[in-house]
Amino acid sequence: MSLKFTILGCGNSSGVPATGNDWGACDPYEPRNRRSRCALSVQNQTTTLIIDTGPDFREQLNRENITAQDISAILYTHSHGDHVHGIDDLRAVYFQNGKKRIDIYGKKCAISEITQRFYYLFEEGNNDDFYDPLLNANIIEDYAFGKEMKIADITFIPFEMDHGSCLTTGYRFGDLSYCVDMKRLDHKALDILQGSKIWIVDAAGFNNPNHDVHADLETVYKYNEQIKAETVYITSLSTQMDYKTLQAELPEGFAPAHDGLVIHRP
Repeated sequence: MSLKFTILGCGNSSGVPATGNDWGACDPYEPRNRRSRCALSVQNQTTTLIIDTGPDFREQLNRENITAQDISAILYTHSHGDHVHGIDDLRAVYFQNGKKRIDIYGKKCAISEITQRFYYLFEEGNNDDFYDPLLNANIIEDYAFGKEMKIADITFIPFEMDHGSCLTTGYRFGDLSYCVDMKRLDHKALDILQGSKIWIVDAAGFNNPNHDVHADLETVYKYNEQIKAETVYITSLSTQMDYKTLQAELPEGFAPAHDGLVIHRP
């Protein structure tokens, strides 16, 4: 079945505008500069997978009219707050779905942190008679990376990325790949990405090749010489990355992402 991808959010950890109504170099009158934290939905006629539940998760679901009944599972890239801290909004999904527990998936280190930080959402850590545990934790084991996985009727390949401060998980669905957050990619990741036609990739390092935890644009350009994606959407955009300015500066085949961008793949 064909897949519909929706960029729920394309902002970096601060979002745009950042707290204090800080737009930085971004034009506040350009609607595509208003960015919530990074997240993606992957949908076919029967299944919806969500990648990451950042602080803007509730608003993202409501904006895209994704209902509780739509959500099949959550995939996590890593456990940093800007990708996780909307997890409590899954409580509404749980109750609206008749108290059906929600499966979450991620690398062992990410799931370990999430289950410790939000212990009350899981069977093993919940000792409250009033609040139900509502999530099932599923570890993507190391041996499963680089191999096809299937949740319901959507198949994907998880792969490992270096985020500078931790390891994160990228995902490839057919000919579309999603890389958030990452500083560098090893040969295993590049082999998996090779041949992707659509690549959604973190370049929050922008013009700084020495950024500690995010790739810069030049690094992304070099990686795509090997990947050879026809269209590359730059995500994890900061207040210094104005949509129209970036659009004019990017080479052919590259474009800034924006919240609500929809991509259909066969």
